[in-house]
Formats: sequence, structure tokens, C-alpha cells
Amino acid sequence: MNIIADTHCHSLASTHAYSTIEEMINAASKKGLYAIAITDHARTMAGAPGKWYFENLCVIPDYVNKVRVLKGIEANICDYNGSLDEDEFVLSKLDWVVASMHEITLKPNFDIDACTNAWLNIAKNPYVNVIGHSGVSAFAYDYERVIKEFGRNGKLVEINNTSFRVRHDAISNCKKIAKLCKKYSVSVVVNSDAHFSSQVGEVDKAIGLLKEIEFPRELILNANLERFKNYLENKSINID
Repeated sequence: MNIIADTHCHSLASTHAYSTIEEMINAASKKGLYAIAITDHARTMAGAPGKWYFENLCVIPDYVNKVRVLKGIEANICDYNGSLDEDEFVLSKLDWVVASMHEITLKPNFDIDACTNAWLNIAKNPYVNVIGHSGVSAFAYDYERVIKEFGRNGKLVEINNTSFRVRHDAISNCKKIAKLCKKYSVSVVVNSDAHFSSQVGEVDKAIGLLKEIEFPRELILNANLERFKNYLENKSINID
């Protein structure tokens, strides 16, 4: 199974990633991807880009080397009310918003109810496209309750390939989340979370997990070009 878009990637603007935006785009082109989302970290992450970075992403053309470049952000959930570390004005100008929890930007309290509350509020956030790597054990939540709300609110649940390399404790939770997405027909995206150009489009571990549970291909948004373009059009994101 191949993907046609990688919708969670970092450039060296995140400072713990090591390729330029152009290098990431060129890597996507070489791998035959239709689209790539550049989703550098928002401001509360150590080494995040400066104040004007996300507003100025508009200087990047929509298409570079025949690849649709989605100008995005990985916004950090910074409290258990589901607040994000970027304001609505900026989020509204971007093509693509991933919302994630990181231990460096949100102190774990190992309270399932608190994490559930945060994700339920994120589910209602109109600017969020993708629920980023939510299988992290430190931020366990009521998966059954929340996954249904993600689906009801049209959020895409991410199966993150990098989790299999750096978040081993999350893998069993990722499987639970994927099974619930299957149960409730919630769409997912399979992403590399690339921090270097050679990682763009590399999603073999995540795809392997989905194959293991016989996850329906039609629920993997970025495995089908027509469905992906329809999603962009429905979100008023230019595909021309």
C-alpha cells in the first residue's frame, strides 16, 4: 500500500530537524507524492521557529516541482483544556494543522479524565485537521469516547510512523486507536513525521500495523488521490 501525501513533516526551522523545506519537497517529488504538509512546531516547543514564520509561509507557492505544498503547523496542546500554542488568526491562514501532546510542552499528569477533556475540546476546534500521535502513554485518554468524537467532528487520526522508532510505549495504544477508528469508521492519515528528507513518505511500520488489523483502505485518507483532493476541496484548500 502506498500513500499519495505525507501530511506531517518538519524542516530545519524546527531546529531538531535537518532538511530545508525545498529539500523536503524535492524528496516528496522523487517519491511520487502528490502533496506534502510542512508542519513545523509551534512556539512552546524548544527551538521552535520565530513569531513571523507561520504567517510568512504564504510566500511558498502552492505547487513546487509538481508537489502540492500544504503550509501547516504542528500545534502543541499546552493545557488540559485543549488550548493550542498558536492564535486563531494564524491557524486560520494555514492549510494544515496537526494538534499534538508532547511532554516538553505539557507536563504529564497521568489523569485519563484530564487528557480526555483536552482531546474532546480539540475535537471541537475548527482549525485542527489531524490528531497527532495520540497513543503516547503519558497522555492516555478514554479512547472509545474520544475517537467517536474525532469522527463526529471530521478529524483525521494520525498513525505516526516515527512512533515505532521513538515512542515504543505508544505502539499498543496506537493499535487500540486504529481498531476504534475501524470500528467507528473514522478516517486516518498515515504519516512519516519526517525530520530529514530521506524519511519523507516512509510509513512502512504504520502501514504494517493497519494491515495487521485489516484496517479498511477506504478509511486511509492519504492512500487515495481522489479522496484526498475531495477532502482538500471540502476544506476550501486550493488544488489547482
